[in-house]
Amino acid sequence: MQAVVILASEAGGAKSLWYPTILGIIVFLAGIAMFVGTVYLLLATNLGARLGFLVTAAALSGFMVLLSLLWLTNAFPLTTLKGRIPQWVALEKLEGGDVARSGIGVVQRVEQEGRKVDAGEEANLKAALDAVLVTGGGGEGEAAGAEEFATFESASDFLLTEAFEVGGGGRVSVTTQSDFPWIAVSFHKPRYAVTFVCPVDKAAQDVPFGDPIPAPTCDRAQPVDVVVFERDLGSLRVPPLVVLIASSILFGLSLLALHWRELEEREVQERAGAGGPPVPVAP
Repeated sequence: MQAVVILASEAGGAKSLWYPTILGIIVFLAGIAMFVGTVYLLLATNLGARLGFLVTAAALSGFMVLLSLLWLTNAFPLTTLKGRIPQWVALEKLEGGDVARSGIGVVQRVEQEGRKVDAGEEANLKAALDAVLVTGGGGEGEAAGAEEFATFESASDFLLTEAFEVGGGGRVSVTTQSDFPWIAVSFHKPRYAVTFVCPVDKAAQDVPFGDPIPAPTCDRAQPVDVVVFERDLGSLRVPPLVVLIASSILFGLSLLALHWRELEEREVQERAGAGGPPVPVAP
């Protein structure tokens, strides 16, 4: 235990192959050896190696079933096994605000089919814009290659004038994943957000010292740009669902093995009572 504490105390600083990859694997294996291994050792000394292993496996898998059910149906703590959170992912930037140049058909018809977003979703889109339009913004809203969208030095250098949603709704669609050789079934239409962004008129805010600074306004001399986002629904509850399925399978197999052992013991008792040769049962 002291060795694990010493290893864990060395964590911190810049991330490397040692931390968190190798150190995480060592801590995980040490935890399994200490908490699961000690329980198995105690049961094996009282029940035998085989029966102790089956009871330990059934108890551990049953506990994981209950724990994964809690993960799946309740709010997630920070350290809980979870997937990607839902977020807006930037797809394209249209200079000049001409949505007709978009490569997405439904975005081209946003003026006819779009609907204005509410105040709450507009705040989320503003945060996503800060992540992709500000140089070095980063953040969860940034998609691969979105660094090419960054044109402002600060989030106060631009304004979100309008935001519309288009698409969404229920429909079964089948897509192939590019990074893994499997087919994903989606039960929704892609949902897009079309945001209109304008640079702030800094000259209007250059007022004498002591005068109130006016509210930021758009610089009419510069064009309005459009940034298109797609709603990524994420995979927040996929990892606990996978753990639930795997744990349920292991729990069922452990109970089945215990049932088979009970049948063997009954057969031994029946043969012993009938005077036949005993059937050996592994301890």
